[in-house]
Amino acid sequence: MLISVVVPVPALQELTYDVPDDQPPPTVGARVVVPLGTRLVTGIVAACDVSLPPDVSRGSVRPVARVLDREAFVPADVVALARWTADYYGAGAGATVTAVLPPLSREARSDAHKTRRRAVITQTGAAALSGGVRVSGSRSDAGPGRLVSLTSKQTEALRLIESAPAGVPVADLARQGVGSQLIARLARQNLVTVHLERVERDPFDASPFSAPPVEPGRRLTPAQAVALDRLTHLSAAGRFRVALLHGVTGSGKTEVYLRLAAEVRRAGRGVLMLVPEIALTPAVAAIFREAFGREVAVQHSGLSAGERHDQWQRIRAGEVDVVVGTRSAVFAPLARVGLIIVDEEHDGSYKQDESPRYNGRDVAIVRGRSNEALVVLGSATPSLESYHHAVTGRYEHLVLDRRVHDRPLAAVTIVDMRAEYAAEGPEVIFSRTLRDAIETRLERNEQALILLNRRGFSTAVFCRQCAGTVDCPNCSVSLVVHGEGSAKRARCHYCNHSVRVPQACLLCGAGYLEQSGVGTEQVEAHLRTLFPAARIARVDRDAIRRRGVLQSLLTRFRDGGLDVLVGTQMIAKGHDFPAVTLVGVISADVGLGMADFRAAERTFQLLTQVAGRAGRGDRKGEAIVQTLYPDHYSIQFACVQDYPGFYDRELQFRRAMRYPPVLSLINTVVRAKTFVGAMADATALVVRLRAADPDEESFAVLGPAPAPLARLRGEFRVQFLVKGRDRRRMREALEAALATRPDVSKRTMVDVDPVSVL
Repeated sequence: MLISVVVPVPALQELTYDVPDDQPPPTVGARVVVPLGTRLVTGIVAACDVSLPPDVSRGSVRPVARVLDREAFVPADVVALARWTADYYGAGAGATVTAVLPPLSREARSDAHKTRRRAVITQTGAAALSGGVRVSGSRSDAGPGRLVSLTSKQTEALRLIESAPAGVPVADLARQGVGSQLIARLARQNLVTVHLERVERDPFDASPFSAPPVEPGRRLTPAQAVALDRLTHLSAAGRFRVALLHGVTGSGKTEVYLRLAAEVRRAGRGVLMLVPEIALTPAVAAIFREAFGREVAVQHSGLSAGERHDQWQRIRAGEVDVVVGTRSAVFAPLARVGLIIVDEEHDGSYKQDESPRYNGRDVAIVRGRSNEALVVLGSATPSLESYHHAVTGRYEHLVLDRRVHDRPLAAVTIVDMRAEYAAEGPEVIFSRTLRDAIETRLERNEQALILLNRRGFSTAVFCRQCAGTVDCPNCSVSLVVHGEGSAKRARCHYCNHSVRVPQACLLCGAGYLEQSGVGTEQVEAHLRTLFPAARIARVDRDAIRRRGVLQSLLTRFRDGGLDVLVGTQMIAKGHDFPAVTLVGVISADVGLGMADFRAAERTFQLLTQVAGRAGRGDRKGEAIVQTLYPDHYSIQFACVQDYPGFYDRELQFRRAMRYPPVLSLINTVVRAKTFVGAMADATALVVRLRAADPDEESFAVLGPAPAPLARLRGEFRVQFLVKGRDRRRMREALEAALATRPDVSKRTMVDVDPVSVL
């Protein structure tokens, strides 16, 4: 039998192998060990009984070394989804294997499961403790009815083991001073037995999150009831459908998800719940675990390899029917999928930034189509593409336009920082309005969130004499200062190059270096100076490097252990903190200057989402937005949470510039050691592309030009964009152009449907 195999080598497409007669015939989704060059690798069977091209003889096909599974290890529908992903996003089929396979699964290993040794007392041991066995002499081979002699340590050990009818883990005994040698001696005397048991590594055991209290018998709002009724009807039909649940922040989308999931489970089908970031997974998973018990599994990259393996195996074995996870969970081996929920569907975190550059939201829709499932996209600020599909009738459009309990949206105040700089100087971080508002909340024992979507202490170091800056030697960016005092270092956020902050200019030697720009570290430090009695913490990528820190901080904040939480966009979405009555945005326009056509959309989404964190409890909320561009339409519409108004205005820009959702887009970046080389290679590809469609009937090409990040990790980057209405034609033309230059193909990044063109 000839089979097609996907191996975990990103650049490779599917490979053909021959299954020898002495190996069992595999099925699609089974693991096989195959030769690749001089080594053996584990791959997944993608297709069986394949044919060879006319110019290839069967004798030239290498044989499979070993078939690890007689049945599918990965479900056939997940394999098909992975193949579609590789094809659509122009990636090697091997790049999808890591997303489909769990850790510890590359071989049929017996040690993939965690085990522990448990000591159990025998009848002889129990008799020895109760006096049923006469104690005299010393016999190392004593058995039932034989004479035994117990030392004080042995007696203590037996009593510890006897206290637990199911036995005691040997590791627990060791912590109580009962060593492995003593246990082995008792086992030789037939006083205890030691056996191995499988231990499931359950991430819920280590999570500090608990589900928020549920209001018993809480009635749905009229809008929630209408949405749930319609979604239940769509789900019961058993046909593929996509619905956009467009609800303002605090409108109760999660409650709709839970009740809809319960209906789908009662119908005997599975539920897949996707969230954009690891930061949101524990809270959402806790809510679903509270509702559905142990039938809930979690999948995301923040788990240990063992936890991911065990959770994946539970899903595959059919022990759960609800999976909560980040984008890679879209490939979870969940059977009979009936409902896929993509919460915060607009979020850029659903897009993977390495090959395969798939969007978890769009792959979820494809999986829903293949499973005849209902796909629900939820957001207060939908992506322009999803909203466009909704208003044009391609998606069902359901709206929750009021908060639960009719709580008002946060009142928003825009502060023009130009006036603040004029009044207090250019170094001011907190406007007078925001300072007073924070002080008021502290006096009332209320909480505040402070957002600045920029890490570090200062964002640049420059010389007052020559205007030179401290730049990364590998990337076209300034180094960002982290830390204070002697711990200060300047670091690149792209390649992680790090140096001590210099005392003199590296260009002119003058000692007039200044730091400019503000990051979350400086905001936190300034808050501690202004409000020394306040309990303040920070949430950004630097502050939560160690596992469990993020969940611990968010739990402390939710439980009232902190007064002010400073953070990047990680704090802006999905969280429900009832005591937060103030949200402050330090620099609302920080992303508007980026050379990206989605800059206004991301600014609108971030501001709307973070303002929605205020006033979710019984007390009214307020948001204070500091900006240098108070009249920009993205800021104006965000402050009144007017999504339709923003959509209409932004769509005018997209139509004029012919950007998504008006046309499809492929972003292509060519890398080389020199700028001249990168430009020459990109130009050659563009020439071939334009020759494939000289009249621009299917697509047009913009560029090549230097990428916004012209140098990254030591390589120069040149970019061109392919725009058109026929994605397949665009991909095929680009693949054909790359096929003529294999050397360039290895240095080319192809991003289909990009969420960023930086």
